Amino acid sequence: MNAAKLTGLLLIAAGVLALVYGGFTYTKANHAAKLGPLEFSLKEKDTVDVPVWAGAGGVALGALLLLLGGKKR
Repeated sequence: MNAAKLTGLLLIAAGVLALVYGGFTYTKANHAAKLGPLEFSLKEKDTVDVPVWAGAGGVALGALLLLLGGKKR
């Protein structure tokens, strides 16, 4: 399997995941204060929304790479 077909498969998988889930959530830690040996930290959850057009574009571009990626000219 060449690089274009592998990239196409990865784009299709990422596009389908973006369409199914619509985004992802991650947790980041913010260090609020350090008082001597004590350290207080705060964890925040942030959500990143993936637009529908990005997921659909990933699937379309991946399919195009799968179809045209193996052609020898």
